[in-house]
Amino acid sequence: MLTTTGILILNKGEGLTSQAAVTRVRRLFGAAKAGHTGTLDPMATGVLPVLLGRATAASEFLLTGDKHYLADLRLGLTTDTEDVTGTVTSRHEGPLPTPAEVRAAAERFLGDYDQVPPMYSALKQGGRKLCDLARAGVTVEREARRVVIHRLTVEPLPSGEFRLDVVCSKGTYIRTLCADLGRALGTGGVMSALCRASAAGYSLAAAHTLEELTAMSEAERAACLLPVESVFSSLAALSLPPFFARLCHAGCEIYLKKLGAALPLGTRVRLLDDEGFFALGEVREYPDGPAVKPIRAFR
Repeated sequence: MLTTTGILILNKGEGLTSQAAVTRVRRLFGAAKAGHTGTLDPMATGVLPVLLGRATAASEFLLTGDKHYLADLRLGLTTDTEDVTGTVTSRHEGPLPTPAEVRAAAERFLGDYDQVPPMYSALKQGGRKLCDLARAGVTVEREARRVVIHRLTVEPLPSGEFRLDVVCSKGTYIRTLCADLGRALGTGGVMSALCRASAAGYSLAAAHTLEELTAMSEAERAACLLPVESVFSSLAALSLPPFFARLCHAGCEIYLKKLGAALPLGTRVRLLDDEGFFALGEVREYPDGPAVKPIRAFR
């Protein structure tokens, strides 16, 4: 029986879809099931957390949180996909902005920013993916979504392009940020490269390429897996005596007064038994007072 469980931080290569990358990881590890958190476009590289086995139950908790990207911006043209893989829709004639002008324009995007999602995206409207509509030659109105740009620095590259270092909230399209920045400069702009440097608290330093994984022995690959508990490393741990642990395994709530614990309502904790982490718990109000209840089991 296939029981591989854990989190593999993949450094996805260029030209590979996220789903294809996940499929190759699943086969390498012999896992019964696998999933990822946060799609990377085929042209993008970088951090792609791959969840194997029971770890897939943690997917919703990895979708939140900020992300860190390194993107290359090419000014002077626009495309239908907002990156260099698309069809050119306009070209700018005339001088391009100076690094100082690009930095000044970039500063205007810091903080809250209403971003219109691109047509070439997996978002759905009327039950159909926007990218499917776009490929059929259909363009529809999209509502702007509030995203947050926490950091945006600009450095000129020898090629004449600009390297953007971006820390942003979930749901931010870096392609669209590049296009919006080009629009603000009056020249148009597209994304020419993208690397996700960190996501869900995991960075490139912990990532492995498919080539590296393929060359490893089975034991070496297994050592690359991170425990599911690492997703919740920032949460406090609550160790349960055997009796209460058995109740939690059965889905029962445990009153905090019986544990001699005091935690605010809404607090999430790692629930541990004699074998270690087994579930994510949350403190809720019950008739006899606050209690912790398992909300997602991982063992």
